[in-house]
Amino acid sequence: MKLYRVSLVAGVIAGAIALSACSSSKSNTPAASGSSSSGTAAAPTCSTGKLNGAGSTAQANAMTAWITAYQKACTGSTINYNGTGSGAGVTSFNAGQVDFAGSDAALNASAGEVTAAQTRCKSTPLNLPMVVGPIALAYKLSGVDKLILNGDVTAKIFLGKITTWNDPAIAALNSGVTLPATKITPVYRSDSSGTTKNFENWLAATAPTVFTSKPDKDSSKAGFAGVGKSGSTGVAAAISSTPGAIGYVEYSYAVSGALSTAQVDNGGGAVELSPATASAAALAAKIVGTGSDLALQLDYATKTPGAYPVILVTYEIVCTKYSSAATGTFVKNFLTYTSTGGQTGLPALGYAPLPADLQTKVQASVATIS
Repeated sequence: MKLYRVSLVAGVIAGAIALSACSSSKSNTPAASGSSSSGTAAAPTCSTGKLNGAGSTAQANAMTAWITAYQKACTGSTINYNGTGSGAGVTSFNAGQVDFAGSDAALNASAGEVTAAQTRCKSTPLNLPMVVGPIALAYKLSGVDKLILNGDVTAKIFLGKITTWNDPAIAALNSGVTLPATKITPVYRSDSSGTTKNFENWLAATAPTVFTSKPDKDSSKAGFAGVGKSGSTGVAAAISSTPGAIGYVEYSYAVSGALSTAQVDNGGGAVELSPATASAAALAAKIVGTGSDLALQLDYATKTPGAYPVILVTYEIVCTKYSSAATGTFVKNFLTYTSTGGQTGLPALGYAPLPADLQTKVQASVATIS
């Protein structure tokens, strides 16, 4: 598997965007096709002042690169993003503490999140997909460079039903591979995490007789075995330092940590994780939001050959209309950039850009923010 260096990407994106002068009055014009990989990105429309966001650690590496690029092109702008986790980010947004939230799941109406957001915004809140984030099954296992798992076996590992790497169920998926008798140490998110919910959605869809819990942002409710760590950074670090460990972590953290990642047999064959295979799975997503809201329903049980099924989509949670017009304009300008030129560098960071048709819809929704 080809690994890219995250440390280079922020500079690459910033350098590319700096080639164009920043305009304070001229908006980006997205390509008609909505393609995120062709053409030259226009200069971003710049705002000055400060913008605050918090939430998903899954999108934190992308957000860091976007902020670096935007601030380099738009002097006088300051954007802060605190990777607190999706649950905490939504809570902060609904409390009016930040201007936008990053979340690996759309606002949950049954949990009262939509009502709280409407109260805070005094307008319609929007779920805007911005990044396709493959969830890596990252592991540390000496002598094993290739590993295939499926939903059933993965569920049994995280529930403590499979405890050693040479278990017959794992061996059956990895013909010809010498698996050691090393103890398996599952590593899971201990904080409120959209990555956890998406991972559990996949387990529930592909191993319903094994994983019987209701998918939730709280991993403790699933009864996972092993070690809990806070944030994507904490999970990646624990995997890296623990022989025999396996954990679910957003792919960009597997890339930056040079972690080995398992292939997933989705029922249509083993699929190696890459931005392209994640995008193939994202094509099956359906929009379930109404109007400018673009909440998605993912197909975790896809058996399409070449589609990596363990994915999440990270959203930006925003207001349609802000009480401060300057804040609304800043949010619109920044997200116009992230949904256009900002998509170009995502594969090098270990993310997948939005499929072209969805990207066009996101750009149209962003344009409604004020």
